[in-house]
Amino acid sequence: MADEKIAINVDDIENTEQIIGQLMDNYSDDVLHLVFSYVKNRTTAEDLTQEIFIKCYEKLGQFNHKSSIKTWLYRIAINHCKDYLRSWHYRKIKFSDKIWDHIPSKSKHVEEEIISKNVADSLTSAVMDLPVKYREVAFLHYYEELSLANISKITGVNSNTLKTRLKHARELLKNKMKKEV
Repeated sequence: MADEKIAINVDDIENTEQIIGQLMDNYSDDVLHLVFSYVKNRTTAEDLTQEIFIKCYEKLGQFNHKSSIKTWLYRIAINHCKDYLRSWHYRKIKFSDKIWDHIPSKSKHVEEEIISKNVADSLTSAVMDLPVKYREVAFLHYYEELSLANISKITGVNSNTLKTRLKHARELLKNKMKKEV
């Protein structure tokens, strides 16, 4: 695991900058995807991701090694997203409807690619329409491939509650996808 390779010893400012650089190299895309799953806007997600890494820089001395550095980083990211979603700025500003910037696949069959893209778009849209508590667990479990135990550490939510939320998320997605077919 990449986070185990990052030595956390905040003795001086240069070491802190090096650690933050490694965290950004290793996890910036993961954090960006996580943040996007909350805010549903690429530009906002990029801004919040930068803020999250600044916050990590400021709080690195408080890292207590009770979890992995990735879990600690995700916890900061999730809390930052929740704070943003509760903020005046978020509640008063309307965002565009753009969901994802899709990268075309290298498939040779255009028809299959179009069908696949439409299904992926529908599924992405369905996931992004889930309430935050379901979207959070679905994203972390399926996209980040984290276990429920790790999701529990990151979110601070009981594993049994997460199982229930994941089950409800799957049911909501299943029903939404049936309606679209």
